Amino acid sequence: MNIVQPNDKYNSDLLKQNLLDLKKKYPFIELNVVGYSVLGKSLYSVKLGNGPKKVLYSASIHANEWITSLLLMKFIEDYAIAYQNNSSIYGTSIKDLFNNVSIFIMPMVNPDGVDLVNDNLNPNSFGYIQASRIAYSYATIPFPSGWKANINGVDLNLQFPAEWEKAKEIKFSQGFTDPAPRDFVGYGPLTEPEALAIYNLALSYNFDLTIAFHTQGGEIYWNFNNINPPRGLQIAWRFAYASGYVVQDVPYNSSFAGFKDWFIQDFNKPGFTIEAGLGENPLPISQFNQIYRENLPILILGATLA
Repeated sequence: MNIVQPNDKYNSDLLKQNLLDLKKKYPFIELNVVGYSVLGKSLYSVKLGNGPKKVLYSASIHANEWITSLLLMKFIEDYAIAYQNNSSIYGTSIKDLFNNVSIFIMPMVNPDGVDLVNDNLNPNSFGYIQASRIAYSYATIPFPSGWKANINGVDLNLQFPAEWEKAKEIKFSQGFTDPAPRDFVGYGPLTEPEALAIYNLALSYNFDLTIAFHTQGGEIYWNFNNINPPRGLQIAWRFAYASGYVVQDVPYNSSFAGFKDWFIQDFNKPGFTIEAGLGENPLPISQFNQIYRENLPILILGATLA
């Protein structure tokens, strides 16, 4: 029986246990803590392979998009099984991939937010009380299912130094001027420990390609602010052909201060946001198998095309 079980209500405790069990069963998996959340939870990075090319995949930067954590965790396990069995995924030898590419994965960038959405915070705890007070001012956003932010009410994908002031202007004009369940940019870029952790990880390894997994829409975003990184569109079309998703321009009001935006701006290398699945967040677990089928080719192609 597999360690990672795509059941409803995944959370940071299950993630931690799954990672420890995977590391024990497959010692070649490298597991590191690259930071801590607002509530002190470990922010994990997994490394698969030891090749010279380096890619970074991340998930659950938005709390109610937690199904993306399961996507990356299942990929870690399937990759480990294929490596151990000397087999292939999507026509690619995993032994060869292991030797040519180092795949870094942050499977849950926002564990506090995920735990809030999935009922893994004690209602009497500081974090839950703080979040419920923030949510009280936003009655039209369902609580906790509509929560995207970290536990401080800061949208982590609006935290990066890539036209942050422009993101602030847009979101403030929409009424998100203070901590909120979504769309509050914070009091400056990189004020939140979760955003800082993935930022520092990217600075440390100078990745050749990054993919941030979100939900939903079945869309692929590949550029930033008229910066078109070399091979970015070409790779995006390969992702689209393999997954059935469509290559799109990011809506203007969501075009700034994201992780993908900063990576493209500072490194001029391929960086992508994948909007997996269809529907209203949080997507139901019943969509998981389809989401995994659609995105498994992207996970392999991201590494082989880097």
